[in-house]
Amino acid sequence: MVNIRYSQIRLTMEKYRIKVFTGDYENSGTINYISIRLIGTKNSTEPQILNKSSLKMGEKHELSLECQSSLGTLLLAELETKKYFIPDMWFCSKLIVTTPEGTQHHFPCYRWLDSKHKLLLRDTVALLRHEETEKKLLNQRQEDLEQKCKVIRWRKYLSGIPMIIDASTTSELPPEVQFSRTKDISFQGNSTIAFTELKLETWRHLSDVWNNLEELQQLFQCHDETTFDYVKHHWDSDEFFGYQLLNGLNPMMIQCCSELPLNFPVTDDMVKFSLKKEIKNGNIFLCDYKRLKGLVGNVINNRQQYVAAPLCLLFSTPEKKLIPIAIQLMQDPGESNPIFLPTDSKWDWLLAKIFVRNADFYEHELNFHLLRTHLLGEVFTIATLRNLPSAHPLFKLLIPHTRYNLHVDILARDRLISPDGVIPKYSSIGFDGQIKFLQSATASLTYSSLCLPEDIAERGVEKIPNYYYRDDGLDLWNVINTFVQRVIVHYYLNDADVERDFELQNWIKEIFQNGFMGNASTGIPQSLNKVDELVKFVTMLIFTVSAQHAAVNNGQFEFGGWMPNFPSTIRQPPPTRKGATTEQTVVDAMPDVDTTVNILSVLYTLSNKSSDHYPLGYYPEQLFDDSGPSQAFADFKTDLDHLTAKIEKRNRHLKLPYTYLSPKNVDNSVAI
Repeated sequence: MVNIRYSQIRLTMEKYRIKVFTGDYENSGTINYISIRLIGTKNSTEPQILNKSSLKMGEKHELSLECQSSLGTLLLAELETKKYFIPDMWFCSKLIVTTPEGTQHHFPCYRWLDSKHKLLLRDTVALLRHEETEKKLLNQRQEDLEQKCKVIRWRKYLSGIPMIIDASTTSELPPEVQFSRTKDISFQGNSTIAFTELKLETWRHLSDVWNNLEELQQLFQCHDETTFDYVKHHWDSDEFFGYQLLNGLNPMMIQCCSELPLNFPVTDDMVKFSLKKEIKNGNIFLCDYKRLKGLVGNVINNRQQYVAAPLCLLFSTPEKKLIPIAIQLMQDPGESNPIFLPTDSKWDWLLAKIFVRNADFYEHELNFHLLRTHLLGEVFTIATLRNLPSAHPLFKLLIPHTRYNLHVDILARDRLISPDGVIPKYSSIGFDGQIKFLQSATASLTYSSLCLPEDIAERGVEKIPNYYYRDDGLDLWNVINTFVQRVIVHYYLNDADVERDFELQNWIKEIFQNGFMGNASTGIPQSLNKVDELVKFVTMLIFTVSAQHAAVNNGQFEFGGWMPNFPSTIRQPPPTRKGATTEQTVVDAMPDVDTTVNILSVLYTLSNKSSDHYPLGYYPEQLFDDSGPSQAFADFKTDLDHLTAKIEKRNRHLKLPYTYLSPKNVDNSVAI
């Protein structure tokens, strides 16, 4: 009789089949015991230990959980590791649970788990806060944010500069936002490669300064990459000087000149044509490096360095070439601040252009690269992790675009921009100048300047020929915008959904306060009230951390590796009269050998694609299950492929192909 009753009980047991996926990162496995518990609307299972042996990288394990009655609707999966021998970390990719009724539930994880914490996983269904109906899910949503806010905290960096992550070393970061082992090895190795492949270590010990321009040619004979080689042979030409302001490292400075600045008294006699006429026709352009005014030169290797704050006027010729026509090296006009012209002596004109290229080094590295991609990307990342729970559709959309940003920025603050970092140590403006520059750049940030279509219009560069950054950038902006629109409208059905999403409102509020210093004049929204506003902001965010970062980062060694084209410092003061500059003056103005070696090693490291490169549109983590977003992701990939093909077709006819905004070369995030 007892046996019959036991059999009847066994027949009514409910069985849940579980597949557990360990990540394919190196060291993803564990020798710890893994405990799993399922939680439903009616009931929950007892915790069950998964492994009797170690879990290995990339492996899938299966087990069954049984209970006497149905759990109801399956809500959560609880994971916990229990130390077996030594504490270690386990990276769980996901769980797939099949209910007794045959329904599959996907529980994305993609996180590291240690023996100190339990982890509650939700399935792939994305929900806004007001759509939650289950108390257990509401509790999980709140606990998710509370846990993340404990480890992801804001910290003041420097006055007037965006806030940063409260972590001094990368080891303080949660494991899931740190470099993978593969990425770490790749990153550390690139600096070594810079000194071996490029033979920089040999040159560091030969002499302190360059003796002549031929010596520079000998140093760089070891590198024959196509763009690098082109730069080396054309760096001193006027045509290439203008080309770089459109398609080089910093395509953001140039703007249409609607009238000459009062402090830049260029005349018709100087340029040999009617400036008024060409300005009216929209053919005159300006680069103004006024942010450098008043900065004091640094001392490098016991020698004084110098800073200019140039203005550069350019002409778009009938032959569709952009050429410089006048350069003034300091902001205040006067007899000791001459306007240099292409008709001056070869060496006068070349040195004036070198000062402009040095000024462009600071605007590029500190403003358009560091501030506008790295530091803003860090702000977006922190706000996303702190304010959007894992079930939020915007979290699922944005989390791939936060990959490695925090880790990279901590390394940058430690090695590149700290008081003894490479940039302050080996640049004309030093650390104090760097702070003042960043404060000024932050104060001038505007929302419209981060939105490419508006930025192009505001700078008046809609029609300038051969502006490939503009053309490819606008195409890519539109592709991203279409993708974001498709995902957002699936969840936000009307403006009221945006207004009442207080998680979203907290997110944008933290970005406004901590990224843009609560400055309403920036135009950055303090709240979001319409679906269109949300689509625009998310488009800007994704474009900034992917496309814009690629545009200003990926060509750093190609355009900056030939040092005279992108000098980090100048060892001669700006000339105060014409006719005094010689070839030796130009050579003496160049950064010394030690400075060159250190800057080039950084540019080489930052320009190299990592071995775990995640190109834009590549989303290996299954975070959504709705058909709408799934189709949007598929369409996004197709649109990116079409754009890649379009760019490659155009590039086949160019002497110097523009590749930085080809989607296959764009990372999902600020990952380097």
